Amino acid sequence: MNIAEWILVAILSITLFIFLIVGIILIIKFIGIADEAKKVVIKSQDIADNANGIVNNVKGMTSIGGVVQTIVDEYVEPKIKKKGSKNGEQKS
Repeated sequence: MNIAEWILVAILSITLFIFLIVGIILIIKFIGIADEAKKVVIKSQDIADNANGIVNNVKGMTSIGGVVQTIVDEYVEPKIKKKGSKNGEQKS
């Protein structure tokens, strides 16, 4: 081979080696970012669950929320359960 060909092969080899190293580093960084994103999602789900609990507590403390909750608990749910059991008996 000529000297020019050796120079071209050396330049291409070095370039490919650099891209390989940079690619490996980027893949490692992306895996770390994915792990951090997973932690953020889990934490946000916990925050959403806590906010839902707080809303339910506040709803129960308000006068209208308490009345509506009592009506649903005492009258609506038993009728739905009773109707569901009747339908279940008829189908069997």
